[in-house]
Amino acid sequence: MTIDPRPSVIAERLKGVKRVIAVTGWKGGIGKSVTASTLALLLAKQGYRTGLFDLDFAGASDHLVLGAKGLFPKEEKGLEPPVFEGVKFMSVVFFSENKAVPLRGANVSDAIIELLAITQWGELDFLVLDMPPGINDAALDVMRFAKGAEVLAVTVPSVLAHDVLERSLALYRRLGVPVLGVVENMSDGRRPAGACAAIRRDPKLEAALGRPAALLKTAFARDLRRAAAKAGLA
Repeated sequence: MTIDPRPSVIAERLKGVKRVIAVTGWKGGIGKSVTASTLALLLAKQGYRTGLFDLDFAGASDHLVLGAKGLFPKEEKGLEPPVFEGVKFMSVVFFSENKAVPLRGANVSDAIIELLAITQWGELDFLVLDMPPGINDAALDVMRFAKGAEVLAVTVPSVLAHDVLERSLALYRRLGVPVLGVVENMSDGRRPAGACAAIRRDPKLEAALGRPAALLKTAFARDLRRAAAKAGLA
């Protein structure tokens, strides 16, 4: 029987990371990637050593939110993520040439585990994970190997989104995964029951995507900063 050495390698790679924050959501178009990317920028702006890892094989987009172009990790006993706007940034898009990745099931999990094993983060205060969507093999494998990761869930003001959210959070809690809180994006401003904070709909957000300085000045970023503080991230 062959023993996979990667779990122990992943533990070594993450040894210098104080906190792993898994930004997750269970519906498309809810702002998970914008939340993860902006959170990483906010933490870096506050002086924290921060990393951002886009693990969404189905729709990697953190590079678009950041406006990160022409980057590629350095190969040095593994891969060293490039630094962009003070954030160590790693993404599956570096290896997909910005094309859809034709992987299924176990192959997605295997690719994510491989990336976790070969990426060298060094010493970080925070590593923000833009999680694979939903609760599937890939997402569960990330939580299994990134031991101690804390979940920050993103939802929107929709009956369907809230129902899926409640069921998914219940599963994470049964698995013993710590949940920092729930952020409701595109809110009308009222904090919903069960959410740690509401992020109001910001009509200027779209125009700020790809421009970190402009992004950090948006109402979205201001609301997210308050949400992060309530979740114990500031």
